[in-house]
Amino acid sequence: MCFWFLVVEERNEDEVIDGNRKRLKPGNVSPRRPVPFNINKPPYVESFTVPGISSGLQIHDKKGIESMRASGRLAARVREYAGTLVKPGVTTDEIDEAIHNKIIENGAYVSLKCLLLVNPKSNIDATVYLNGYRGDTSATFFCGDVDEKAKKLFQVTKESLEKAISICGPGFEYKKIGKTIHGRLFTNCNWFLEKGDNTI
Repeated sequence: MCFWFLVVEERNEDEVIDGNRKRLKPGNVSPRRPVPFNINKPPYVESFTVPGISSGLQIHDKKGIESMRASGRLAARVREYAGTLVKPGVTTDEIDEAIHNKIIENGAYVSLKCLLLVNPKSNIDATVYLNGYRGDTSATFFCGDVDEKAKKLFQVTKESLEKAISICGPGFEYKKIGKTIHGRLFTNCNWFLEKGDNTI
């Protein structure tokens, strides 16, 4: 499995030496971790071909909906578990290994994991493939000393998410989510518009 790590270091101006930023040092990344043969894998794993985007709506039966919920619940548990590991001195590779093992222990495939580290804030994206459905979730965890601006951004984001979730339901229009969270002190980022659970 290929694991993706993006490391972005955030420094205050007083930490920049002579107008230049210190070079980031590459860390050690373990080789590809094995996945047992009994774990059900997405179709793209063997073909090395990126799956196409569905051209229409998918209508799920009761079993499909329960499978979707199960993959989402597992992804959420893995994400929260990963958050307990975020501490000064713990490497992203160590967290990656722990997440990998936790997903495998639960009979799922490690569909993709992306740890986006913006020091001292860590965003963990946990994605699992379970019984034909992918569960995808993400959360930010603090590590070490965090400035007040970052804490405020985190709090407003969390409140916006909770408010958006509270208005969702059958027949709900997606555009109302944007209207609900728009104008909450910070700018909305249009790069990240979709998190979903679906078949592959």
